[in-house]
Amino acid sequence: MTVLEITRPVTLIAGPTASGKSRLALETAERTGAVIVNADSQQLYADLRVLSARPSIEEEARAEHRLYGVADAAEAWSVGRWSRAVMPELESLAAEGRPALLVGGTGLYFTALTKGLADIPDVPLEVREAAGALFDQLAEAPFRARLAAVDPAAEARIEAGDRQRLTRAWAVAEHTGRVLSDWTADTTPLLAPGSWAGVVIEPARSALYANCDLRVARMIEAGALDEVRALAARGLDPNLPAMKAVGVREFAAHLAGETSLEAAVEATRQATRNYAKRQLTWFRNQTPDWTRLSG
Repeated sequence: MTVLEITRPVTLIAGPTASGKSRLALETAERTGAVIVNADSQQLYADLRVLSARPSIEEEARAEHRLYGVADAAEAWSVGRWSRAVMPELESLAAEGRPALLVGGTGLYFTALTKGLADIPDVPLEVREAAGALFDQLAEAPFRARLAAVDPAAEARIEAGDRQRLTRAWAVAEHTGRVLSDWTADTTPLLAPGSWAGVVIEPARSALYANCDLRVARMIEAGALDEVRALAARGLDPNLPAMKAVGVREFAAHLAGETSLEAAVEATRQATRNYAKRQLTWFRNQTPDWTRLSG
């Protein structure tokens, strides 16, 4: 993989997990003096250095990194909260004349930057809890049917099994009287047109899956089980974003004596490959005009 040529104040480096984004960013930053800024929802969490494949302490020392490991697992960072954190960083770098490399695999972060983020009012806890209770009472299919009657566009784009986004769409409509799809259609990009360039790393699928399997093996060697053990000991809400990171549920099952290590590793490999596949599909659909690199 070659070092990127920086042509704009902000360079967006996107792609699926295990595609080599962090390596490309680090090599580019070392040669250009750019600052690496996190655009990955799991690498925000201090508790997930190993499971999120966050840059190591040694790698972070080679170039300046920002917004890595800044959140506690008990916090639920949303795309809105990340946006409010990242924009002051970008404005500061621009004032200093330093280029920024935003690196990650969280598609909604890149959408907020380049297409806009809806200014949705905060939904009170009791409304969110009521939406969750309704979901649990009905189960997913009947809940989806109710949501589709209110906000068909939101229901259609939310993947199967995504309880958090389904209940959020319902809660927003209940609280605001306006459906989530209407809110999200009324947006303004966070980055000014012409201020950024986008790159997607898109390896061949066979190579990507092999890298996913290798990453899981390296996670075990780097202490993934200890990381999950520490998270499990905190008794956190399993619906928190950090607790839904790939590997947490799988390795927690092993630590609880519910499955063998071999089975947990294989389940994590499969979950990692599935996640990478979803990311590939998302970036192909949402960023068709970005530059592609094969990895």
